[in-house]
Amino acid sequence: MIFRISRPACFSSLAALACIAWSSSVLAMPVEVHNRIATPVIADKKIALTLDACSGKFDAELLDFLIRKRIPATIFVTKKWLDKNPAGVTIIKAHLDLFDVEDHGEKHIPAIIGPGRKVYGLVGEPDIASLQREVTEGAKAITSAMGTTPQWYRGASAKYDPQAMDEIKRMGYKIAGFSLNADQGATLRKQAIINQFKRLQAGDVIIAHMNKPASDSAEGLAVALAETLKQGFVFVRLDQVELQRVDMQKLQTARRSLALTN
Repeated sequence: MIFRISRPACFSSLAALACIAWSSSVLAMPVEVHNRIATPVIADKKIALTLDACSGKFDAELLDFLIRKRIPATIFVTKKWLDKNPAGVTIIKAHLDLFDVEDHGEKHIPAIIGPGRKVYGLVGEPDIASLQREVTEGAKAITSAMGTTPQWYRGASAKYDPQAMDEIKRMGYKIAGFSLNADQGATLRKQAIINQFKRLQAGDVIIAHMNKPASDSAEGLAVALAETLKQGFVFVRLDQVELQRVDMQKLQTARRSLALTN
C-alpha cells in the first residue's frame, strides 16, 4: 500500500509566492539608467562626456580632436574592442591625463538576466555567473592594457534589469548612466548630433560613440563640442565627480520649458 503525504497548504502558498517574486525580479523589464552630475554648481557649468567603444574599429578623427582641444572624456571600452584596436589603445594610454578608461564588459553583452532575453537585438546573460564574468573580464582587460582599475560599469545597450544592477553594485562598481544621448548609438547624422547639444545643460552626462569611424559621430561631435567650449562649459571625467539618478521624463519637460523661455 502506498501512502501519499500532501504538503501543507501554507507551504505551497509560500513557495508559490516566492516563485512569483523571483520570476518578477528576474524578468522585470530592463531600464535605462539616467544620471547627471550630483549637485552641480551652475556657475561652473560642469558637464561630462562619455564615449562607448563597443566593438569594431576606433574613431581616430574623434580622438585627435579631443586631444587637440584638450577635452577630457570617460571612455567605456570592452575587452573585444581592446583586443581589436591596439593603435587606439596606444593613443588612449598616451593621454590618460585626459581620458578615464572604464568598463564596458568583455564581449558587449547586455546586463539583463535570463536565457534568450534580448534588448536592441543583443542577447543578454543566461545567469548571474555569466554577468559576473562579463564585468570582471572587461575590468581585467582594462587593467592589463592601461594599467588602471575601472570603478564604473556601463553595460551594452545601457539597459539593466534590477537583478543585474544589484549584482554589479555588489561587485563594487558604480553604474554609469547618462542624461543626453548625442548620437543614438552612432546612427545620427551630423546636423542631428549638433541639434542634440542645443538642449545641453550644466550637470549633463553625455553619451556618444567612438567605435564607428564611418558614421557622422566625429564630425558632428567636433562641431558641437567646439561650440560647447565657446559657451563656457567645463568638461570633467566620471572619476572626478559623483552622479545622481534623475527622472528622464521630468528632465525632458524641464528642457522643453527652458527652450520655450529662451
